[in-house]
Amino acid sequence: MKLPCQIIVWDVLPAIRAAIAEELLNCGLTQQEISRELDMAPSAVSQYLSKKRGYRIVFDEEVKIAIRGLAEDIKDENVDDLADRICIICRQLREEGLQCINDKSE
Repeated sequence: MKLPCQIIVWDVLPAIRAAIAEELLNCGLTQQEISRELDMAPSAVSQYLSKKRGYRIVFDEEVKIAIRGLAEDIKDENVDDLADRICIICRQLREEGLQCINDKSE
């Protein structure tokens, strides 16, 4: 049995980061720019974009909209606290009881 915290750390946060990276790529940022914006190694960005990491969860439409909005704000340099914005998305998931995700591993 996975504890809720394990699901967040091992599955949800990587999926959020992967989705943000993908949206930033769709916004025209390079992998190097995405790496800088998300404060992660370029190799991590590459793994997210190639679906080697953070690929097991598919979010519902409301979460996708929140992630897309965050990516657009990052592109437009309208994010003061990236961690806070990611936490908002994570809280949205937790408030919905993680029922707005589909775990592809099951």
